[in-house]
Amino acid sequence: MRVLFLGDIVGRSGREGLNRHLNQIIIDHNIDFTIVNGENAAGGFGITEKICNEFYTAGVDAITTGNHLWDQKEISSYIDKDHRLLKPYNSAEGTPGVGYNIFNNEDNDKIAVINLMGNVFMKAQNENPFQKIDEVISKIHNEKSIKFIFVDFHAEATSEKVAMGHHLNGRVTAIVGTHQHIPTADACILSKGTAYQTDAGMCGDYNSVIGMEKKAVLEKFKGYETKNRFTPALGEATLCGVIVESEINSFLSKSIVPIKLGGVIGN
Repeated sequence: MRVLFLGDIVGRSGREGLNRHLNQIIIDHNIDFTIVNGENAAGGFGITEKICNEFYTAGVDAITTGNHLWDQKEISSYIDKDHRLLKPYNSAEGTPGVGYNIFNNEDNDKIAVINLMGNVFMKAQNENPFQKIDEVISKIHNEKSIKFIFVDFHAEATSEKVAMGHHLNGRVTAIVGTHQHIPTADACILSKGTAYQTDAGMCGDYNSVIGMEKKAVLEKFKGYETKNRFTPALGEATLCGVIVESEINSFLSKSIVPIKLGGVIGN
């Protein structure tokens, strides 16, 4: 199975880039299933029902999220109705929505998608991600005929992401990090067959500061009082992510290929 994962979609630029390029990527690379991280899709902060439906129309099969999931108030009542939209699995008990799901692609092959969030340097402290992922992996491994297990680990610290990669090595098809919005150059197959990359990068305007207009961010870093809000940059997006292919006879990974398309840093 060939799975496309695109990193955090930031604002209108990221959404327009997705609508412009996704169908061609799916055709060119024979993609069987598409996952995107949508937690910054609504003006850089959160996601809405309308945007979810826009993504599904564009060809997205599942949406992962992170710490900005709840920034749009409507999502709390919507997420229970849409199990293609995932919350971090280690969110506080009682939080609406599901943190993983098992999907069937067009060939009726099963893929498990898990959303997880780190705790290091994150404002919201969730349940321990290493303990919670063991819980869900046990459930998934009891399912029959799972062809692919994908984990989006939304975390700030690279050390926490690397540690999670080793923790899951040989137990999932792929673990790819999100949240930092900068694609890392460490895509690899770990020793026991799990594809890994510390951060997929974002789908947004890279003529920015991690997707946001530069002026307000620079003023803040310089120590100035600024009246300007952080808003997404609106130049052409670069779509950043990975394509992971699993082995025919197991859920382990055959290859991981980073992609960068369009915009400032795209090929």
